[in-house]
Amino acid sequence: MAVWVRSAGTSRADWLTKVQAHRELPPGVSEPGSGAAANTAPRAAMRGVIGQKSAEAIVAGGNGEGPNTKAQGGAVSHSRTVSNPDGGAAAGRGLMQPALHDQLMERIVAPDNMHRAWRRVKANKGKPGSDGMPLEAFPAFAREHWATIREQLLDGSYRPQPVRRVMIPKRGGGERPLGIPNVLDRLIQQAIAQILGPIFDAGFSASSFGFRPHCSAHGALRQVQAYVKVGFRIAVDLDLAKFFDNVDHDILMARVAAKVRDKKLLALIGAYLRAGAMVGEEFQPSELGTPQGGPASPLLANILLDDLDRELERRGLRFARYADDLVILVKSQTAGQRVKRSVTAFLARRLKLPVNEHKSKVAPISECVFLGFSFRGTKLRWSHRAFEDFKHRVRELTGRSWGVSMSHRLAKLAQYVRGWMGYFGISQYYQPIPELDEWLRRRVRMCYWKQWRRPRTKVRRLLALGTDLRSAIRAAMSRKGYWHLARSLATQVGMTNRWLQQQGLISIRDLWMKAQGYT
Repeated sequence: MAVWVRSAGTSRADWLTKVQAHRELPPGVSEPGSGAAANTAPRAAMRGVIGQKSAEAIVAGGNGEGPNTKAQGGAVSHSRTVSNPDGGAAAGRGLMQPALHDQLMERIVAPDNMHRAWRRVKANKGKPGSDGMPLEAFPAFAREHWATIREQLLDGSYRPQPVRRVMIPKRGGGERPLGIPNVLDRLIQQAIAQILGPIFDAGFSASSFGFRPHCSAHGALRQVQAYVKVGFRIAVDLDLAKFFDNVDHDILMARVAAKVRDKKLLALIGAYLRAGAMVGEEFQPSELGTPQGGPASPLLANILLDDLDRELERRGLRFARYADDLVILVKSQTAGQRVKRSVTAFLARRLKLPVNEHKSKVAPISECVFLGFSFRGTKLRWSHRAFEDFKHRVRELTGRSWGVSMSHRLAKLAQYVRGWMGYFGISQYYQPIPELDEWLRRRVRMCYWKQWRRPRTKVRRLLALGTDLRSAIRAAMSRKGYWHLARSLATQVGMTNRWLQQQGLISIRDLWMKAQGYT
């Protein structure tokens, strides 16, 4: 932290101006809680941006001066950069000097940080929280109230609102609770995550891949694949039972306080954990857990589970973790059972996290599913459930009863297929790819055939596409179903693969080849 010393020839007023400018405070704003100036100056600084239309300027709360923090993920320019040693060894992480700052709240509400946080919240969109405010209404709200909110954040009097509890269906049946914060709390949580992320991330394990910069689920899968190739083919598949609902607040806050000394920020994080939830019109307190849906939740989960990563590294185990999805690789069934018992006991004793015994198992890696993938030998394949989900969604997008234009249908279909193949395209299983393309083309031809409706229209369209008159009339007058006729000679000669591509139909094979690095 920089130390400013007033020289003999500098007046106190000039010296204070330089210090305030360095600390990203607008001129005239004093330290939080330092009297009347702390209450009036933020409002005065806000008047200069009241007329601006964008929420970025409002939540910035100042003139945007101060050090540029974009390249450092929110860390100020004088913070020490700490790198994680190769392999993520716990001993190497122990050498890291924690960033113990007393005034992190001022960095959180700094103009540049709030500007970036608003861009993220706006890009993520999302539904209204418990206050019912949509994202589009927030700029007007910020113009009127941000100065007061900023003052409350700095003096420690801000109180978060309860999240809105909604239930989303799980693929395997049942429902998962999701907590949706209001727009303001999403903005503040995002700003907090941007400052705390670099402080904690440098000490995380190299085997932790969830919600971290330059890490992904693909990295976790590649690491598991590398372990399988060298003989670690027995998996300890541990399922943390309702992880986000069972987080102990005291244990989590102790881990956060190990590197954060700002008491106001610690109190604010604790207030978010205890904010509760609105289920309809009923308020439910939150004595355990962290709401799954807030921008700060993934970081807090990684902070808590870093204890588990350290323990696994201390034992020399091979593992990969993505958020609360964990797989440990060993060489024998006996070793796997021993590791499962000891890690389950560690989680219960140290972190008070239960393990779902019904879903956890020790088995060959070929019998396990990790992040939507299974393993056949040393090769990755998408799981059966993921493949069935894909086909189910494609059937919805190519359903005959969906009354939309074909251009809109094909645009939505391309968007979904690109996203799915962007993740599952690393599967090394080529055999179903050509069949998938054929199936997809047939479904799109069926949609065109249904849309043309009248026999006269069908004949005219087929003739324009190059089908001979006799075949066109025979297909148009047929009483067979749409699915059957989508594979007839007339429709295939007319609606060729090239023509479908020109209309906007995407090729699954081309996307797979790109994902594999062949094109």
